[in-house]
Amino acid sequence: MLEKLDQIVSRYEELTQELSSPELISNPSAYGKAAKQHRNLEEVVKKYQAWKGLKAELAGARELYDTSDDEEMREMARLELETLQAQLEETDQQLKLLLVPSDPNDEKNVILEIRAGTGGDEATLFAAEMVRMYSRYAEKQRWRFEVLEASESGIGGLKEGIVLIEGNKVYSKLKHESGVHRVQRVPQTEASGRIHTSAITVAVLPEAEEVDVKIDPKDLRIDTFCSSGPGGQSVNTTYSAVRLTHLPTGVVVSMQDEKSQIKNREKAMRVLRARLQELEEQKQHEAQASERRSMVGSGDRSEKIRTYNFKENRVSDHRIGLTIHQLDLVMEGNLDPFIDALVAHYQAEKLKAEAVAA
Repeated sequence: MLEKLDQIVSRYEELTQELSSPELISNPSAYGKAAKQHRNLEEVVKKYQAWKGLKAELAGARELYDTSDDEEMREMARLELETLQAQLEETDQQLKLLLVPSDPNDEKNVILEIRAGTGGDEATLFAAEMVRMYSRYAEKQRWRFEVLEASESGIGGLKEGIVLIEGNKVYSKLKHESGVHRVQRVPQTEASGRIHTSAITVAVLPEAEEVDVKIDPKDLRIDTFCSSGPGGQSVNTTYSAVRLTHLPTGVVVSMQDEKSQIKNREKAMRVLRARLQELEEQKQHEAQASERRSMVGSGDRSEKIRTYNFKENRVSDHRIGLTIHQLDLVMEGNLDPFIDALVAHYQAEKLKAEAVAA
């Protein structure tokens, strides 16, 4: 590990020098890549420096404990040894996590797809509430949240919602939200007060750039049609809605939220690229060939990753055994307790895998 860390420090120092060179400054593209690499290495370098500082302090405290004849000084040194040892172990663990290869998609924006599953009208109502929950979370993170497509139900719910979220490391935080989310509550239409169980599915796709996914125009069938549903005077009068069909894969994306056909086509292309990139990644990783199906499931209640119980004001994540009795706050976008715990859990799993591989 130390050899690898020394190499990182060396590369960081090289980049520090390069970033001030006129040649690099005059090349915006190359400068941007170098600056990004410099930022990514900086956290590791600073943590490594802190680790070395603690090692030096620990050695000094140990020497004082071993050589001092003053019992009071030895006791002070012993207490400092305990404190420094605990700090060193924590820093060592953090360093190991930083050295674990990161997901290349972590820096990307996401396409968030939410669909009503089992539960009829109640599932569509919960789907709409979940879109609001993620919008509030995005607002707290200072991310940009844009609804690309919304297929509404007759009672104000949502059959399907497709959202674009842009910001800093969006995918790294939201990727573990994929799966079946189950809700348990008494519907407004339930006169007897009986609790119903419904479910919705969430899929989190890293947004693919044009350079990531090349789409041959010959592989696309583009259909235009009149928008339906709310939208004002342009509804059913102009062919602004767009349907893209990727012929080699059969992937279909429809978009009609904008009055402009051009804007609907741009939004549809962003969703299509994300879905095609996911298909390509599945081909490259046979062990994860059913990633989307396992991520989303069928929408059946038995496949849930998280349960929202309104009567008990409780949210439970079944993957990590975490339960919080603050459902009202969670639905207002306070997702950090779950997201932070999931990130820590999967980082620990990566560490274990790295240790086994080593």
